[in-house]
Amino acid sequence: MSPETGSVPAAEVLDNPVWSALTGPHRAFAEHGPAGLAARYARDASPFAALADPADPRAWADLAALAGPDEEVWVTGLLTPPPGWETVMTIPGVQMDGRAVRAESAPGAVRLGRGDVPEMLELVELTRPGPFMDRTVELGTYLGIRQEGRLVAMAGERMRPTGWSEISAVCTHPEFRGRGLAAGLIRAVAAAVRERGDVPFLHAAAENTGAVRLYESMGFTVRRRPDFVGLRTPAEET
Repeated sequence: MSPETGSVPAAEVLDNPVWSALTGPHRAFAEHGPAGLAARYARDASPFAALADPADPRAWADLAALAGPDEEVWVTGLLTPPPGWETVMTIPGVQMDGRAVRAESAPGAVRLGRGDVPEMLELVELTRPGPFMDRTVELGTYLGIRQEGRLVAMAGERMRPTGWSEISAVCTHPEFRGRGLAAGLIRAVAAAVRERGDVPFLHAAAENTGAVRLYESMGFTVRRRPDFVGLRTPAEET
């Protein structure tokens, strides 16, 4: 339920948001390991994978079996992979709770869909807000702003752990920054999230202090500081 109804969903699912999403609202996008202890998004939707219990070696073995040998996967959290896994990249992050964010429609915002993906990919390539793939638009509501027919700003939803929805892919063309487009789209996506009865949250790179300050000014609060970790599976399946 939304905060307006007086009930807030359990925040504990945000400790392992990808697992909660793939075993809950986003199960249609999930691929599961043979033991059912690991899951990942379909590769053309999101690069993220998850473990039922990151402290369980069997879950890591299941993820290795799911991904295959010598393959790259992305996970989030404070994780220590077992021997044989290679850490390719670690991005320190912040996870922010958006229950206090004001939600409202954005003037001029339009719903984006499959037909808009080429333009969305171009904007992502220019602005680098994070992973965005051919089917990412299917994960939730995506809204955009067009100027003279050109897509200049967008925001949408990515992970959907039970009761929550992550606002993601927030980006604005450099020529159109400073006009409040990103903040307006965030509030509009938050409105769509709340209409469904969920609570918005988001992730950001810790080093992106400008974005974190913007989110805090809108009412987001830092809940925890997980890492985003790119891993390479063992050369041989475990």
